Amino acid sequence: MKPFTTLTAVAVPLDIVNVDTDRIIPARFLRQPRSAGYENFLFADLREADASFVLDRAEYRGAQILVAADNFGCGSSREGAVWALAGSGLRAWIAPSFGDIFFENSFKNGVLAIVLPPGRVTELRAALEAKPGASMSIDLAAQTVTGPDGRVDRFDVDPFRKECLLAGLDEIDLTLRHEADIAAYEDRRRRERPWLG
Repeated sequence: MKPFTTLTAVAVPLDIVNVDTDRIIPARFLRQPRSAGYENFLFADLREADASFVLDRAEYRGAQILVAADNFGCGSSREGAVWALAGSGLRAWIAPSFGDIFFENSFKNGVLAIVLPPGRVTELRAALEAKPGASMSIDLAAQTVTGPDGRVDRFDVDPFRKECLLAGLDEIDLTLRHEADIAAYEDRRRRERPWLG
């Protein structure tokens, strides 16, 4: 995974509550292999219904930060939703709340999910809508978000998730850091308890 330290990028507002994983990537596309490019199916139904969908507007092209509404990523546990968003270039999303499994899947795929108070997230979306193409900054080490209005907000992040993102490590990479210790334990176990096989 690519380390996440700081990010200053265009931010895109998505002012729709309860965006479930089926809206992010409709189930019919999950039959495709991930190599087919899940980002090509991102918000497919919303984009088909609305030619001026926010992610298709020129001002937000290349956005790497998504500022969403309440309960973003709710619904089924499909990891493909995170793959589609991350595949489109988004590295962080901010919302007042997330679906639990989507929230976990974000970190496991190297994406920072930030929870800020509902009123502040509404202000951020309004500022981004008023000034399309505006940038925001995120500093993971300092745990701060700087909005397009210049205001700095602190956010909480689990220390383990923070360490993984800063180092660009997933859970397998973390386990492999201890490969020698694991091999030594397995060797010792075979010698001390040969009946276990």
